[in-house]
Amino acid sequence: MSNHAERVSRLRSIMQAEGVDLVVLAPGAHMGWLLNVHPHADERACIALISRDKEAFLMPALEADSARQQTDAQFYTWSDDEGPETALQALIADFGAASFSGLVLDECMRADHAALVTDALPGMNRQFTASTVGALRMRKEDGEYRLLKANAQQADRALQAAWSAMQPGMTELEVAQVARDSFTGQGAKPLFSIVGAGRNGAFPHHHTGETIVQPGDAVVMDVGAGFEGYSSDITRMALLGDGPEGYSDIHTIVDDAVEAALAAARPGVKAHVVDDAARNVITQAGYGAYFFHRTGHGLGTEVHEPPYITASSQTVLDEGMVFSIEPGIYLPDRFGLRLEEIVILRADGPEILSDLPRSAVRIDG
Repeated sequence: MSNHAERVSRLRSIMQAEGVDLVVLAPGAHMGWLLNVHPHADERACIALISRDKEAFLMPALEADSARQQTDAQFYTWSDDEGPETALQALIADFGAASFSGLVLDECMRADHAALVTDALPGMNRQFTASTVGALRMRKEDGEYRLLKANAQQADRALQAAWSAMQPGMTELEVAQVARDSFTGQGAKPLFSIVGAGRNGAFPHHHTGETIVQPGDAVVMDVGAGFEGYSSDITRMALLGDGPEGYSDIHTIVDDAVEAALAAARPGVKAHVVDDAARNVITQAGYGAYFFHRTGHGLGTEVHEPPYITASSQTVLDEGMVFSIEPGIYLPDRFGLRLEEIVILRADGPEILSDLPRSAVRIDG
């Protein structure tokens, strides 16, 4: 049984247990992970439908020949001049879907494509993928772990390359380009490269620009890339010389918050407990108002995916889940500081994927 056939088998076991009769997926992360099919996505309805004993695609005719190289599932094709409705009705009839009651819709599906399905299957109980495909994707397989570990090591090397090149007088974009070139040289596709120098670091998702890196700056560096279908993501800090006044104390607080979250992350613990642990450290130090985002997010085929480590999340953490722990403190008009680890949860706690220390790297130039 192939990896993807085994995933479909596991999905069907969950469908049986959850009372789900039909799972409907759009081109994107869910379809790619489950079926290893990556059709072109546009305004034409291209949808995978998986029942407890069948799977098929509603497929635009112009995409069919290409998509057939990726799957032997049955296709119900439609052309631009006729529209998808007739082909969908034929698929529904062959599936016996008119008698189905439980429907799962891909939350990333275009609204008009979702409406096409729900209009054709009125009255079904609808939900998104959190307890089905999403639940499967959260728990990483051994092969996925190995790819994520390799991605993390690539990100380590990209940061090290940027630090080696960084000098006062360079722009944020020039520093970011060094990291991007490192990823490219390792065969990865750069996805993002945040370089926030000085006061720009106080914007968590700063748009890297022409700001010049200057002596005394604290520089937030958050980079990631895609390799073999999986992602990397890491944040570390660089200091130009001694850095800004008060930096050392803030760094210690944020690092303590990371450690508290790592200590709280265990199988069976709800995700909000991990967020609480990090947030309490920062709040007790008097900087709670300056930590205004969640503590973490899942990582896999997407940079941001479940589980989300938020103050309200009731997701129960389990072995094999991969997520970030990335508390931060952002001081307006001064500097920002974020430290990010990607971890995989093991029976005895989190395993950190990066090999880099969290101490700030000092740049003297």
